[in-house]
Amino acid sequence: MALAYHSDPRPGKIEVLPTKPYNSPADLALAYSPGVAYPCLEIKEKESKVWEYTNKGNLVAVISNGTAVLGLGDIGATAGKPVMEGKALLFKIFAGLDCYDIEINEKDPKKFIEIVKALSPTFGGINLEDIKAPECFEIEEELKRQCDIPVMHDDQHGTAIISGAALLNAAELQNKKLSDLRVVVNGAGAAAISCTRLYTALGVKHENVVMCDSKGVIRADRPGLSEQKREFATTRDLHTLEEAMVDADLFLGLSVRDVVTPEMVKSMAPRPIVFALANPDPEIAYDVAVAARPDLIFATGRSDYPNQINNVLGFPYIFRGALDCGASAINEEMKLAAAHAIAELTREPVPENVKEAYHEPDMKFSKDYILPKPMDNRLILTIPPAVAQAAMKTGISRRPITDWDAYSERLRLLGGQCSDGVCYSQLLNSRETLERVAKKLGYNLD
Repeated sequence: MALAYHSDPRPGKIEVLPTKPYNSPADLALAYSPGVAYPCLEIKEKESKVWEYTNKGNLVAVISNGTAVLGLGDIGATAGKPVMEGKALLFKIFAGLDCYDIEINEKDPKKFIEIVKALSPTFGGINLEDIKAPECFEIEEELKRQCDIPVMHDDQHGTAIISGAALLNAAELQNKKLSDLRVVVNGAGAAAISCTRLYTALGVKHENVVMCDSKGVIRADRPGLSEQKREFATTRDLHTLEEAMVDADLFLGLSVRDVVTPEMVKSMAPRPIVFALANPDPEIAYDVAVAARPDLIFATGRSDYPNQINNVLGFPYIFRGALDCGASAINEEMKLAAAHAIAELTREPVPENVKEAYHEPDMKFSKDYILPKPMDNRLILTIPPAVAQAAMKTGISRRPITDWDAYSERLRLLGGQCSDGVCYSQLLNSRETLERVAKKLGYNLD
């Protein structure tokens, strides 16, 4: 089934479509020679005109070297291409962003950085994907420093933002303050490090975090720690995951299947929170964890259990907001804004069409609904404005949004809706309605 999906009726999942007329010699003369010379000269005179005359402001690159693909590991750049194509598809269908997938056959971080930096003028933003740790830290840090467009390694920050939103809601439902949470993190890769950093930015105390890897608790007296592991090394007298779990309020797993036992979950504090995010199989099975502790809130990375920590809730909309205001980066304030926006949206009444799509008529903010569903088209109305506002407040927006009503209407169109409830497919079939909405936005269809 999956192979047929990717091969028929044509190979792959994405294509390039023209956005301008091309049916006459006059059209072609404008699209290429001699008409194309005019925007070229405008951009040569003033480089910022590139945002006006090209698709740069709506174009994201998904770039990988295939060294840490999903649960498949280092399978190489070419074998990772179906994943990157899939990511490009998600950017388009959820946020209306055009996206090219770029697979680079280079494992040396410095050479990889040079290649991506050289490609960066093409794009409005760069989504780094499936690059193994610790190289991914150096690659992202250097590209953020050298490029003047948003760069984000989604494996790190996407998981952090979505699970951070889930944590805000789970803590509220469990009647716990983030500053009081005792946290155990199992796994010390890129996602685990980024999640833990974001949790501390949200309010978790650094000294309340115990991080474990395949050797046990990461202790300050362990020799040979990487810079990232040393950041969360503890001096507490703990050595094993089992010891660390006693009286813990939150378990975050980004490791391997079945490393958490029912006894470990039973040893946690009252009303615990368990984010078991190993894919495809979590650190402890959902039914096993719930049977051990009926008072817990449980989340995984899977869609067949409640509370899926799914990065698609974040990256399309974060880049949408960043590109729409001309942000030069994606900073911590923008990530925090996205996490809070997602958390707050979850607490709102769920639209009937979302309940129907997921066959859950009683869906509401609860222990089994701590995050919105991916098909909720309110996400595009909520996250991009929050991200753009954070960029503007922190002074990294080069094209600040001034008409928020018009921006909201544009997002409604991208999300398949408009303010009077007419869906996008209906708009395409109604010239009158399309003219009315275009007029609202200040466009002339002719």
